[in-house]
Amino acid sequence: MAQVSPIIQDGILTDLQDESPVQIVVDSSDWYAWLKTASTFTFRGEEGLFTAHKERAGNRRGRAYWRAYRTWQGKLHRAYLGQSEELTLERLQSVAVVLANKGAGNGLLDVPGLGAGTRSSAEASSRARTHRRRATAAPGPHEASLPKPWLSSFPVPLTALIGREQEMRAICDLLSRPEVRLLTLTGTGGVGKTRLALAVVTELSDDFADGACFVSLAPISDPDLVVPTIAQTLDVKESGARPLQEQLQAFLKGKQMLLVLDNFEQVVAAAPRLSDLLAACPHLKLLVTSRQVLRLSAEHEFAVPPLSLPDLKHLPDPLMLSQYEAVALFIARAQAARPEFRMTHATAPAVAEICARLDGLPLAIELAAARIKLLPPQALLARLGHRLAVLTGGVRDAPARQQTLRNTIAWIYDLLTTEEQRLFRRLSVFVGGCTLEAVEAVCAALDGAKSGGSILDGTGSLVDKSLVQQIEQEGQEPRLLLLETIREYGLEALAASGEMELTRRVHAQYYLAVVEEAEPELEGPQQAMWFDRLERDLDNLRAALNGLLEPGEARERIEMALRLATALYLFWIIRAHIREGWTFLERALERSEGIAGSVRAKAFAVAGHLAGWLNDRDRGEALCQQSLALFREVGDTAGFGNAVFYLGMIAFNSGDLAAARSRYEESLVPLKEVGNKNGIAFSLLLLSMLDIFQGEYTKGRSNAEASLLLFRELGNKWGIAVSLQGMAEGFLYEGDADKAHPLLEESLALNKETGDKGNEGLVLGALGQVAFLRGDMVLARSLLEEGVTYFPDEDNVDTQGDKAWTLARLAQVVACEGDDARARTLYEQYLANVKQVDFKIYTPFHLEGLAGVVSVQGELPWAARLWGAAEALRETQGTPLPPVQRAEYERSIAITRTQLGEQAFAAAWAEGRTMTLEQVLAAQGPVTMSTTAPAGPSSIPHAAQAPTYPAGLTAREVEVLRLVAQGLSDAQVAEQLVISSRTVNWHLTSIYSKLGVSSRAAATRYALEHQVV
Repeated sequence: MAQVSPIIQDGILTDLQDESPVQIVVDSSDWYAWLKTASTFTFRGEEGLFTAHKERAGNRRGRAYWRAYRTWQGKLHRAYLGQSEELTLERLQSVAVVLANKGAGNGLLDVPGLGAGTRSSAEASSRARTHRRRATAAPGPHEASLPKPWLSSFPVPLTALIGREQEMRAICDLLSRPEVRLLTLTGTGGVGKTRLALAVVTELSDDFADGACFVSLAPISDPDLVVPTIAQTLDVKESGARPLQEQLQAFLKGKQMLLVLDNFEQVVAAAPRLSDLLAACPHLKLLVTSRQVLRLSAEHEFAVPPLSLPDLKHLPDPLMLSQYEAVALFIARAQAARPEFRMTHATAPAVAEICARLDGLPLAIELAAARIKLLPPQALLARLGHRLAVLTGGVRDAPARQQTLRNTIAWIYDLLTTEEQRLFRRLSVFVGGCTLEAVEAVCAALDGAKSGGSILDGTGSLVDKSLVQQIEQEGQEPRLLLLETIREYGLEALAASGEMELTRRVHAQYYLAVVEEAEPELEGPQQAMWFDRLERDLDNLRAALNGLLEPGEARERIEMALRLATALYLFWIIRAHIREGWTFLERALERSEGIAGSVRAKAFAVAGHLAGWLNDRDRGEALCQQSLALFREVGDTAGFGNAVFYLGMIAFNSGDLAAARSRYEESLVPLKEVGNKNGIAFSLLLLSMLDIFQGEYTKGRSNAEASLLLFRELGNKWGIAVSLQGMAEGFLYEGDADKAHPLLEESLALNKETGDKGNEGLVLGALGQVAFLRGDMVLARSLLEEGVTYFPDEDNVDTQGDKAWTLARLAQVVACEGDDARARTLYEQYLANVKQVDFKIYTPFHLEGLAGVVSVQGELPWAARLWGAAEALRETQGTPLPPVQRAEYERSIAITRTQLGEQAFAAAWAEGRTMTLEQVLAAQGPVTMSTTAPAGPSSIPHAAQAPTYPAGLTAREVEVLRLVAQGLSDAQVAEQLVISSRTVNWHLTSIYSKLGVSSRAAATRYALEHQVV
């Protein structure tokens, strides 16, 4: 009997099993189960007919996938269906449409615009698009709530995409293939690569569990800035000891994401970095737009063609002509500029020829169509024809289409008035956009007061003529932006005019004035607005600094660079651009000989401060010492005080708390002398943190309150937020969650306002500690896990410390929930990283937490060594164990001492006291009994000898069981033990599990029988 292929019709699969027909509904669980073992089937529907076969990638290593085949008029057509979990009925129907149109050769999808009227790509896609939904598990409540700032990275197109149905289908099919990890959209400038990439992402974004991220590389030309730009868009913070490439790879390693890199041709030397990303991140796919191929082994190229054009020798009637993509785009943009425009029999030939002369390039067509306000199509064509004839014979080594686009822009440029041309050239010096205020200021500096209102009128004219884009910002003045291709032409024109050097210098002078105006405001009530403003103009600030630091002898330029980079010091820190700020300052200081001492002194101090943040402590101290000498020389008392404060921070981060205290106290003298309230407040704030670490909680609260009063007086919201958080930590160290909670809530709101993500994460962790102390383990874990995500893969000193503290708190919660393996991993994760950063303040907490966990896991000698090492480190730092942790600490030690034996425990403890961090983390072996115990009384905490309890009950669980056996309710037990009712319930759940009972009565009976009561 001939074998019959399984067939799908009307959404039902019919298959012969044991010679009996079995029917399965497509999209059901049975359907997906059937696909696991099937190898072929036939699909028949109104949309078309095809046969599907299960295949594998050429290297046989990838997962199996399905491909559809259809023969039409002797020619075999095929289309990628997807992996089994992607085969929905809608997917099958869509592919049937694709194959039907491939076979017909003249169908709607093969010749966009012909047959059923012009539609935007979005409309066509809604009727015949290919769905590629990944069968990924639904994210959990926490995962779904994690911040994904890259999801908002996409520019929102303001107009519909015209045509491109074929290209959309082809690109989506390529990206859905397992073997395609890097797809480069190539083509000349202005062909619409970026717009097409955005449309593809809209179509495919749901296919990737972690979404898609759009990274614009247009503002940069240095290949070394590619990785920092990607990291900035993904909110991966730059910092010191660990290369940013490794941080980025670690961040992306587990993510299923589509990363779109736009305008790569100007940084093509960075292409090997993409190979490294793909090798390290197995679920990452890259979609790149570039005018040239990247020449990487993993690369697949898709050449973006121009829009479809009519045959000028055989023009159809206007209705059919309007279906061609290029003509449809011209009409749409012309009507946007002039709503009454209609293509008639008289104008249709001119419109068709304009589109053909412009080679179907979208940018050229849009620029030309914008002129329809002034020139009808016939006049437009006459000018275009003349201009192209005049501008032929350009450079032979430029691509032909690039010459065409350049000529088109030149033609548009020549249509401008002399004043508009000059304004256009000057606008090209701005990178990443600018405000009208910035344009007016630069032009006023170049022309004097005579510019007046002509800048407003001229800018409006350039916007109308599509040379300048206007980007709306909610609550802000719109920004003006030149498309990169047009900006490049403007820069060429600026250079040809001889105005380049002067215009760039005035541009830098303007942004220096902006930054120096912003510097004091960054410590005042308007700081959030100024931080945001500087962030928006970061590309302009970079351009100004790079221009000022170009080779050549120009003392004025170096001094401007020093002033600009120094005035941005708070911005570099708060907005996590620390390494970039440090690099600019280092470059400028290398050429600073002969610059005014006051400028160099401040630059040395800020550079030292940034170097300390980046874990280069020796360099940081040396630079700060240089600044102190210069501040003395020029008599700058406030600067001297700030430099001493920076030295205190470097000492603090090194774990030398005595030196840090001395420096902070020393800094107060000059700062008070000159009345620098911000400086005084910060010194008091850091002293309060030292007080808390060293167990002087009353003194710490007093210093924090004094700091808070000053910050409130100044309106420094960032300072207020940090002071509130510091005060709350003091209360948490003492176990007072109720007093800490309102302080943390206010701090969190202020950190959100100022945009300090690191401090926001730290406060979320502290709120998690509040929930933990109140017995709400679910909320505690959720807050702490969210907090950790706010400083991913950073290794600057301050962020590493904040992350360490948050991880320690998370590990404590996880251990309390009984997940010792996860807790151990969290402790070890930090302790492995801290060796690179050498941040010691929080190390004792992690050693003690790890000791408690490994003790429960039976590694008793190692636990004792870890406690001994932590004790020695606390003695060196002068940081006693916080009261909130002492009871659990002593209980764990007492149990471990009993189980290990006094002599072995003391020997292991003594061994740990003499070990380095690296040694104690590796010291997991048995006790060396020959170890000589230290002379004098033992330093080991001596709690009462820990009794042993039945069924593995802990001391706290026995306390709860005794009270329950006495007939107390949960609320009464909570009141007796000064814990929450939720915590009592949590302990009872554990008790029931250990005793193998399920009721209070059974637990009470067990307690009486085993004499627990």
